Amino acid sequence: MPHILLKKQEEIGFIYINRPEVRNVLNQEIWREVRDAFVAHDEDPEVRVIIITGTGDKAFVSGSDLNYLKARTKLQTLDRETPLILNQIEAIRKPTIAAVNGYALGGGCELAMACDIRIASERAKLGQTEINVGIIPGAGGTQRLTRLVGVGKSLELVLTGGIVDAEEALRIGLVNRVVPHESLMDEAIAMAAQIRAKSPIIARLAKAAIKSGIATDMNTALLLESLYQTIAFSTADHDEGIDAFLEKRPPRFTGE
Repeated sequence: MPHILLKKQEEIGFIYINRPEVRNVLNQEIWREVRDAFVAHDEDPEVRVIIITGTGDKAFVSGSDLNYLKARTKLQTLDRETPLILNQIEAIRKPTIAAVNGYALGGGCELAMACDIRIASERAKLGQTEINVGIIPGAGGTQRLTRLVGVGKSLELVLTGGIVDAEEALRIGLVNRVVPHESLMDEAIAMAAQIRAKSPIIARLAKAAIKSGIATDMNTALLLESLYQTIAFSTADHDEGIDAFLEKRPPRFTGE
């Protein structure tokens, strides 16, 4: 993966999109590399949480490579490869965190939204800017944005091609928190460490309950929650969590 840097440390897998000279713009080759990087960490038993960010101080991902978009045919667009890649990223079993270190525009905003949690640098700027070049968001942007910020705000951002700063993104629910630029990765790692300390199988069940439940009606979602809870009760980590609490000691979760 020539445009991606992979790293792992203390059960955290890191993905760095490494094209700072062009503000980390993506083409189809790099979209595939991003997907493959997530899958590699998802399949690595030594990784419990995944963090993705961009290299440099300017951009997380500033959008798609316009030369690539100009050359793309209608049939290639109809193939839906990019939205399917983001569906795969959203479905990664392990918790994922986007550390948004700068511009997250177009496909960059869509990539961040496909992650479970978004932590933004105070310098971050986010938006679905596709309308400015005569297209609409095509990798889930119209749908994930609406689910995060509501119909009215989604329509405003998509129809104007506007860009919001980090504080506005926090206010409307597009990001989870805003932190000083210099401490962005420290904050992302700290959150990952909090998640890493929990049972990996229970985290996986909790994520599945939320992701599957949001796509259905309340009664079905509550039934799914009960089924996932039943599985949780059958795990060794459930027994360990109860025993550790009663014995007033830190739990030793094994993911079983």
